[in-house]
Amino acid sequence: MCRNIKTLFNFDPPATDEEIRDAALQFVRKLSGFNAPSKANRQAFEAAVDEVAAAAHRLFESLETTAKPKDREDEAAKARARSAERFGTKQPAA
Repeated sequence: MCRNIKTLFNFDPPATDEEIRDAALQFVRKLSGFNAPSKANRQAFEAAVDEVAAAAHRLFESLETTAKPKDREDEAAKARARSAERFGTKQPAA
């Protein structure tokens, strides 16, 4: 599950609230072992996702870097190339 969490800091354009929440959801799923919690655990699960997302927002706001922001399309192309090399598949047309 956590393999799907991508780096979100220092991109142009910056990570959206939805991307941060999706990463928080994956993290909480991994920690809890639940893909979809029961009704009894739903409130605690959702509260944890909200707290992790809020912590990520605070982290991003406090981090500093002198590095140039990464371009999302360039990083996606690099990831596709690594995948093609690793799995021996053709790259899909962008």
